[in-house]
Amino acid sequence: MKKIKLGFVGGGKDSLIGILHKVASQMYDKYDLVSGVFSTDKKTNIDTAKTLGLDLSRVYESYEDMIKAELKLDVDERIKAVSILTPNFLHYPIAKKFLENGFNIICEKPLTITLKEALELKKIKDSHSLVFGVTHTYTGYPMVRQMCQMIEDKVIGNIQRVDSTYFQGWINDIIHDKDKRKSTWRLNPKISGISSCLADIGTHAFNMLELVCGMKVKKILADLNHLYEDNPLDIDVSVLIRMENGAKGTIRSSQIATGIENNLNIAVHGSLGSLIWEQENPNYLYYYTNDKPLQVLKPGHPYNSEISLDGTKLPAGHPEGIFDAMGNIYNGIARQINGEELKKREYPTIDEGVRGMEFIETAVRSNNEGNIWLELHS
Repeated sequence: MKKIKLGFVGGGKDSLIGILHKVASQMYDKYDLVSGVFSTDKKTNIDTAKTLGLDLSRVYESYEDMIKAELKLDVDERIKAVSILTPNFLHYPIAKKFLENGFNIICEKPLTITLKEALELKKIKDSHSLVFGVTHTYTGYPMVRQMCQMIEDKVIGNIQRVDSTYFQGWINDIIHDKDKRKSTWRLNPKISGISSCLADIGTHAFNMLELVCGMKVKKILADLNHLYEDNPLDIDVSVLIRMENGAKGTIRSSQIATGIENNLNIAVHGSLGSLIWEQENPNYLYYYTNDKPLQVLKPGHPYNSEISLDGTKLPAGHPEGIFDAMGNIYNGIARQINGEELKKREYPTIDEGVRGMEFIETAVRSNNEGNIWLELHS
């Protein structure tokens, strides 16, 4: 099967997200990165292309130029999919234009900056019968997939309590200085949208919770912390939730958890047991019951599910990390593009992206209207 020709919009050479997507796209040998607009800075754009060893004739100054030029190429030569790795406010116009011209999409989250935009992208995607993946990276970890399967198989019984947290501390270094907090695009509503913390990391916690539970959050009550009156966007969030089955719990996210690096944690408590997974220790899935000692499940062992083993690239005892998780998502998207049969939960779709945008807007509204309970509908 021929490799899928891939283009990037964003992800210049000094971008962490660019490196992550580049490595992930190459992991299963199903993509060939051949073109892109890597930066609005001309030098960075060209330098990135040279670093990647690309033909400079397929490095463009804008995504509009990229679309026009690629469409002039033979079908076998032009890109078949594009990865959108830009700040939030550019996701919608770029994805819309590529979709309308028949290209499959791999997009960073949050999907857009408004729910209205997200729903429009879904409508265009469906009308063109294209593939649209949203890179909720952490869903690709083998032990997250194992957790999903165990919960679906009722290993821990009926879900009765859920908690998802995602704590970071990086904004703490700039938030207390008025000039510094104006320097990051994460706190600029024109670029980020109506949220910083919820949009950047809260959506991961929300998406992960719904994924592993196999059910939707039905109602939420949010309390957002801006810390300073002149800071327009949330940087610390607590959300009470009620699941479809009546279970209750919390989603908490923070960018001012001083000293904390990247702590995404998901805990699901059932009538027969509990499962807990932490992103900073992704190769360990903790399984608790009342009548047995704590069990620690690890990737690569035959006791794991088919979908977990499918996403495991190394023998047991060899740690896998975030590059591997993103690689699993790219692999699932490639399978979809190539018309192969998919297993459950191989990659987050545009539906998860739309759902995330509804969560953001509903949580902000809940907070602004006096911390009230509101229902999610999508």
